[in-house]
Amino acid sequence: MARKPRPLPEPADEAPRPSLRAVPPASPMRALAGDGVRAVDRALVLLRAFREEDGPLGLTELSRRAGLNMTTALRLLGTLEGHGFVKRLPAGGYLLGPALLLLGDLFRRSLRLEHHVMPALERLRAGSRESAAFFVREGEQRRCVFRLDSPQLVRDVAHVGEAQPLGRGAHGRALLALEAGEALPVISRGERLPGIAALACPVLDAEGGVAGSIGISVPLYRFTPETEALCVPLLLREAVAMTRDLGGDPAPLERAAR
Repeated sequence: MARKPRPLPEPADEAPRPSLRAVPPASPMRALAGDGVRAVDRALVLLRAFREEDGPLGLTELSRRAGLNMTTALRLLGTLEGHGFVKRLPAGGYLLGPALLLLGDLFRRSLRLEHHVMPALERLRAGSRESAAFFVREGEQRRCVFRLDSPQLVRDVAHVGEAQPLGRGAHGRALLALEAGEALPVISRGERLPGIAALACPVLDAEGGVAGSIGISVPLYRFTPETEALCVPLLLREAVAMTRDLGGDPAPLERAAR
């Protein structure tokens, strides 16, 4: 007698896809082996070997600039090419790749000035115990867009949003300082307001333009040589650091430093 065929099992429901929360996080950088970290470092050195005036660079020249042997450089360039960070030409030379342009555009679109200005003003106020502010240029005026007041009882009074003449006072002159060849930081004593001294320095953006002016204001009676000697390096350091954060080149500021 023939056996009855067993019924086929009903298809099981499709397993639900895991949510994003179920995906384990990526391993932190500190978990990389020493060789992995070294490879990342060498790859970044290779990218920084390209200069603005360069045409396509050969393997020999890139190896020389990066201080790597050609076998290591070739292997790293292959990885960078695979991710679009460099492009290899048919003739054998290398150029920077389109992935860097995409990252640069993402950096510019995600940039928020206050993320860099406010921490800098906090450090200036903490280091000097005086008021710190950031101005931007608007035509022939300058406008205060960020400010932190001094913790001391006697201090100058200013308000975020107020506009003042360009070319007068430390901030007004700092916005024009690189064009005028002024030493940095610009220092004023009672120039805009009697009884107020100020120091200001321009901050540059990724295109080399002046993004704004960062500075410190001090009641004139407290602006002693010791206070000036304290504030000048504090201010230059923050202007240079913020310029780098905005993707700018701080070399013009450093050349104009007192």
